[in-house]
Amino acid sequence: MLAADLGNVAWRKSSHSGQGGNCVEVADLLPASVCGLYWRKSSFSGAQSNCVEMAVGAIGAVPVRDSKDPDGPALLFAAEAWSSFLAGVKSGDFPTD
Repeated sequence: MLAADLGNVAWRKSSHSGQGGNCVEVADLLPASVCGLYWRKSSFSGAQSNCVEMAVGAIGAVPVRDSKDPDGPALLFAAEAWSSFLAGVKSGDFPTD
């Protein structure tokens, strides 16, 4: 995914970067009300608040966040990578203990 494809994010660099131009920047998703995302968690979560949530509405990407910190950072995965991850979870590729 190209940075140009991420029209609904705000870019920032680490406060540890200083004034140099050789920095890694991260993209913060704008609030859901601005970019039209709908956050949801697994139906297996029940009423728990310690869950991973994913957003629906981003084109070509899947934003993922910690439900305990809804205003905190979100990770952005390519949609194809997220689909592969879910397929692996469903097929038991990851240990549960």
